[in-house]
This record gives sequence, structure tokens and C-alpha cells, in this order.
Amino acid sequence: MPTPLGGKTWSDSPASVQAIDMTREHKLEDIKVRKAARAMARAGLSTAFGHCSVRLDADSFLVCRAGALSTIQPGEAGSVVPIKGSLPGGVLGEVRVHQQIYKKRAGIGAVCRFISPSVMAISALGRAPRIRHGLGAMFAPEVHFWSDIRLMRDDDIATAVADAMGDAPGIMLRGNGAVTAGATIEQALALAWFLEDMARVELAVLASGLVDQAPVYTAEEALGRASWAGQVAERVWDHLTAGDLE
Repeated sequence: MPTPLGGKTWSDSPASVQAIDMTREHKLEDIKVRKAARAMARAGLSTAFGHCSVRLDADSFLVCRAGALSTIQPGEAGSVVPIKGSLPGGVLGEVRVHQQIYKKRAGIGAVCRFISPSVMAISALGRAPRIRHGLGAMFAPEVHFWSDIRLMRDDDIATAVADAMGDAPGIMLRGNGAVTAGATIEQALALAWFLEDMARVELAVLASGLVDQAPVYTAEEALGRASWAGQVAERVWDHLTAGDLE
């Protein structure tokens, strides 16, 4: 018989049974994924599109419920996805890029996929923002860029994007937003917010007509400035999740 969980009804298929067991075991991660999803929506990082996930262990991760992030309600269960293997039913096709990032990078604990206004505008110009302010230094020495406009809905493209991202904290997708990855969901969310601010600054510099006079951090400067010390990720998390339903 189907088993209810968080207002959802699950079939008794193996993937669904796994989702039930893992969600109960990882209640804190389940709550954090929902909070991050709603924070992305409130901050304007995601409208009807986007998703975020948290690694559960070496073999699986938890991704938020498919749908507009602003509509995710307290108690709504996400889906447990294997890092290697097919996506469970009901999971969005682009979640494949989460799989590939987790597979290639053992130190990554969370991934955010988002399409925010300034990121979209800069990416549509076929460029990534330069590092011109402190928040941007977190992407030292530069923001990686993927020029292929195809969606990451098959394993080959998702793998290629993850390869292009390398060890970087994020990658811009031409005309299609961006992906960020961090050791924690707090870091991944903060990086998404930082990247949108980088893009905002870059658009302002381009609009000023003074782009040749606008300084850019050197790789050495950016690497020297980049730091998670001082509870940077935690403060951004508190700011973006303030007033959340959970």
C-alpha cells in the first residue's frame, strides 16, 4: 500500500521506499533543503525554475521536490537520488548535474541550480562576471563558463558541465543561469547569492561605459581575499532564511 510522507503519497517501488527511509533518517537535511529552496525563491535567485540538494552519504543525495521553489511547503519530502544510476521517477532531468558533481567531488556537500536575473543577463552576453568586489573573490581565480545552450537533461551533457566546472565553486551557463556547489548547503546557497551580486556589479560596470577603467582583482588578490572565516556562509544563510516557515 502507498505510504504517506510529508503530505505526499509514495508508491511501494524500491526508489520510493528508499526515499521514505532516508528522509526519516535525515530529517535535518530534509528541512534544510526546503529552507534553501524557499530562500532561493525569496531572494529572486529562482522563479519557476531551479533546484537544490544536499549529499546524504557516499552513495546518495536529497533533492528538493520538483516544482517552483516558492511553493514548497513545510514537511514536503524531497527525493533521494543515487549518485550513480538512473533518476527516480518525478525527479527533474537536470538533477543529473547534481549527480555528476557529487560523483566527481567528494568534498561537495550541496548543490544549487538557479536562474537569477543578473546571472541570466550576463550569461546571455556569452560572458561571466569579472571579480571586482569581495563577494566575487569567493570564485577566485575566475568564474567558469559553459557556452553550450543545451539543457543538462542527459548524462553526457551533465558530465561535460561538471567537468568544465572542475574544482570551482560555480559555473555560468550561457542563457541558462548557473550552478554552485559547496561543502555545505549554507555555502552553496551563499555562493548562488554571491554570483548573482557579481553579475549585478558587472552589468553596472558595463552600463557605466567605464569598463576599461574599472579595476579587476588579480588572481592573487582574489585568492587572498576568499575565505569562509567569520561565519560568512552562516550569516548569509541566516539572512536569506529569516522568517522561513520552518
